[in-house]
Amino acid sequence: MAGQTLDEHENPGEATLQVLHGRVRLTAGSDAWEGSPGDLIIVPGSRHALEAIETSTVLLTVAKLPAP
Repeated sequence: MAGQTLDEHENPGEATLQVLHGRVRLTAGSDAWEGSPGDLIIVPGSRHALEAIETSTVLLTVAKLPAP
């Protein structure tokens, strides 16, 4: 839904976000990326947040890292 957010958090591994429908904004510190349908965003390893600029559908893919 437009305006919904996923508050700042960290990834459990390497991640990408593919925008299937709508528009989203990914922020990490002072950096921000906007995605539209078809865009693939590499999610930064630092703390980040996600906001739906429009009602959106995204595909989040996470490759969990093995325990040290």
